[in-house]
Amino acid sequence: MSTDPNEYKYELQCHLGGGDFDTECLGRQVECTNGPDGEEGIPVIWYSKPRGVPGAVWAIHSGPTCLYDARPEDLLPRIAADIQREFQSLPISAGTVVAQPSPHTLRGAETNFYAEAIEQQFDITMFGQAVHVVATPVQYTWNYGDGTVFGPQPSMGGPLPQDRWGEKTRTSHAYGETGDFQVVLTTSFQGTYSVNAGPPLPIPGQGQFNAPPQTVSVWRSLTRNYADDCNANPQGQGCPGVATPP
Repeated sequence: MSTDPNEYKYELQCHLGGGDFDTECLGRQVECTNGPDGEEGIPVIWYSKPRGVPGAVWAIHSGPTCLYDARPEDLLPRIAADIQREFQSLPISAGTVVAQPSPHTLRGAETNFYAEAIEQQFDITMFGQAVHVVATPVQYTWNYGDGTVFGPQPSMGGPLPQDRWGEKTRTSHAYGETGDFQVVLTTSFQGTYSVNAGPPLPIPGQGQFNAPPQTVSVWRSLTRNYADDCNANPQGQGCPGVATPP
């Protein structure tokens, strides 16, 4: 279902309706002679009006610009029918995973994970038309590698100063076992597309992309209690130069 509050149409740049054209406009209309394959196109103006509003009137949205197609009336439906597949096949970067602390953390302690993901733009050709695509990250799913999955949810997390490492955050995780774990981030993107500099239109659904796995080594920590400190007993267990029993 479209999330765009407007609907759009295009008309010939100098068309007055019926078979009439504005002669003065024709003298300065945009030239459409440099299509993707060298073909000629048609100069158009894009119009928009609020979707579902009774009595709403069409108003100029953008243009003039060019459409290059032998049957321009079929252009938008054909691109709309194929845009989701094209979107999913784009080389969109899901971003990267950052762990704090890294690459080693402790069993039972909160390890803070956050994503670094950005909006991306692509220019592609569909059915001989220039299509501009904008992909915006909107949701994140964390697979922590130990069978725990968190998401999809809207938080990409964020860094903590080193003196706060170990605090629980929206995207942190505490491992119950030691070992090496592959953390995988899946980022969901929403997209818009515009045809030949026309209005941006929403791409249905979302595209999901995986970031390269981040390896986290989970270690155990040991706590020992001693009666003396190293000033009182320099040869005590745990003091510098003194072997700690296994």
